[in-house]
Amino acid sequence: MTDPASEADHTAPGGSAAPAAPGGPAAPAASAAPADHAFEDSHAAVRVIEDRDEYLRAVAAIGAGHGPVAVDAERASGYRYSQRAYLIQVFRRGAGAFLFDPIAIGDFTELQDAIVDEEWLFHAASQDLPCLQEVGLVPTRIFDTELGARIAGFPRVGLGAVVEQLLGITLAKAHSAADWSTRPLPQSWLVYAALDVELLPDLRDALAAALDEAGKSRIAEEEFAAVLTRAPKPPRAEPWRRLSGMHALRGARALAIARALWTARDEYARATDVAPGRTIPDAAIVAAAAASPASKAELGALKAFTGRASRSELDRWWAAVDEGRTTEDLPKLRGSGEATLPPPRAWADRNPEADRRYKAARAAVVARAEELDLPVENLLTPETLRLVSWEPPTPIATETVGAVLASHDARPWQVEETASRIAHAFVAAGQALAAESNTGS
Repeated sequence: MTDPASEADHTAPGGSAAPAAPGGPAAPAASAAPADHAFEDSHAAVRVIEDRDEYLRAVAAIGAGHGPVAVDAERASGYRYSQRAYLIQVFRRGAGAFLFDPIAIGDFTELQDAIVDEEWLFHAASQDLPCLQEVGLVPTRIFDTELGARIAGFPRVGLGAVVEQLLGITLAKAHSAADWSTRPLPQSWLVYAALDVELLPDLRDALAAALDEAGKSRIAEEEFAAVLTRAPKPPRAEPWRRLSGMHALRGARALAIARALWTARDEYARATDVAPGRTIPDAAIVAAAAASPASKAELGALKAFTGRASRSELDRWWAAVDEGRTTEDLPKLRGSGEATLPPPRAWADRNPEADRRYKAARAAVVARAEELDLPVENLLTPETLRLVSWEPPTPIATETVGAVLASHDARPWQVEETASRIAHAFVAAGQALAAESNTGS
């Protein structure tokens, strides 16, 4: 944890000031500070709470604080198989910053009860919500500074970029890809983690003001609410087909070996909680599948079969190769895939009418996104636009198009901004195609 009083005196290089005090206004610098560690180095020492009694005292302090609650979580993506949180950071004005070891704490019921009715602040909430939910931390209201920056039209929306633009503080983001399952965690990492939440309340206030000035507060509110209700993507039917380099394999037998090796690797990685690519990489699986070695010795002699566990678990990998070489359950050369529609580049041949509709509607949506100073994918997802273009409602009208968009989880503001434009684009595309047909006849 950090002492809230100690956060008032930190000044970034070049004179850019940190928040004057918990809850106080930030003073942006006239120019960006040079990228170094001086701001982080000025931070007070940080420690991790691992003891339950200390955790309960921290919860009491957080509950007695005021204003929204900044929350962040650090995982060990690329190092561990699981996406569990290995560090949870919480900051609230009047309380300070607290860093919790969720492995040691275990149950966060008390913290959930203390802050459930408050607004929780995140940067890229969708990345943290699943692992927080695993430990019982589930918000009912959020403000997402990354999503808010997108809606506000910022060209760069990473935390460091948004903090620098709005608060005048330059952070050295040196540990974002660190192995947060490391114990003990280095002090420099802990300072990085603390700053991720300490700056969020002031960042939230500055972004809220920018959104309000741009007339986008309602848009942001609907988008934040949608993050909380968005259903997780269903698991892929054949995840092994996403191996890098699969295009180099020829024949169903090679695919069967790749499938068996991918499955064996996934099972081993899950059991040992190691990221799959840190056992044997995709390239090793593809190389073994292409070579189809006839024995364990041949597999072990294959130079392209690399990875930390390539030799220590050779029996495991050979069993998978042998299974792939002998199975009668051969995979299809092409997977069924998860996509419901062909790629747009194929539409002109497969469905010319849909192609015309899609191109006309996309141009209209892109134009409106530019007018609103929004990324086009935030105005309407490409998949939603493709779905309604491929199979439009009958009759084509603002109301019917809007109903289809809403059925694909478009928010009310998105329907209001796009339904009429898409309907008009569809009608115009149909009229142009009919005119061309009449001319040709």
